[in-house]
Amino acid sequence: MMPQSYELPAALLLLVGGALACFAGYRLFRIVLGIYGFIAGAMFASSMVGAAHAVGMIVAAVIGGVAGAIVLVFAYFVGIALIGAGIGALVAHAGWTQFGTGDPPWLLIVLLAVVGAVGAMLLQRYVIIVGTAFGGAWTLIIGALALTGDQTAARATSTANVWILYPMAPAPGQRWLPFAWIALGLVGAAVQLGVTGKKRN
Repeated sequence: MMPQSYELPAALLLLVGGALACFAGYRLFRIVLGIYGFIAGAMFASSMVGAAHAVGMIVAAVIGGVAGAIVLVFAYFVGIALIGAGIGALVAHAGWTQFGTGDPPWLLIVLLAVVGAVGAMLLQRYVIIVGTAFGGAWTLIIGALALTGDQTAARATSTANVWILYPMAPAPGQRWLPFAWIALGLVGAAVQLGVTGKKRN
């Protein structure tokens, strides 16, 4: 849990990092990975230290953030393959529920996960663009809500539980969030495909 005085800087980091990811994620992919790695590492490391020890928590957050950033920057090809594998497994489960009952056979999940991983590596430009656009859109929304005083978003920026808000399961009174997230993600993907993520000649 981060001290309350750090909510504003955390919200600003989420807002700026989300905007960079959403609208220039492909061009700045390593930087975006570094930002997300830092956020994840800092949240994980700071959660290991008691809230009463502010200095220790900040040191742990910085060390964990740097470690998280380094891991993600150097493992981004693995990350792309994992995204593709996850999409393949999701397709296996979603398709199986339409035609069968229970869980799909493990062989089908493995097969589609491998196909998804290979496909993601072959189409990594598009996987990066879509992934960063939608991930950045959600991060931007959380940061913007926290800056405008939304209590749920503020808790997401100040506690170790960064998954308080879910795009498809919003809090009561925030039913507009999934639509805003999808719209912003599509705009971000369009901007990247048309401007910032264009292949250089």
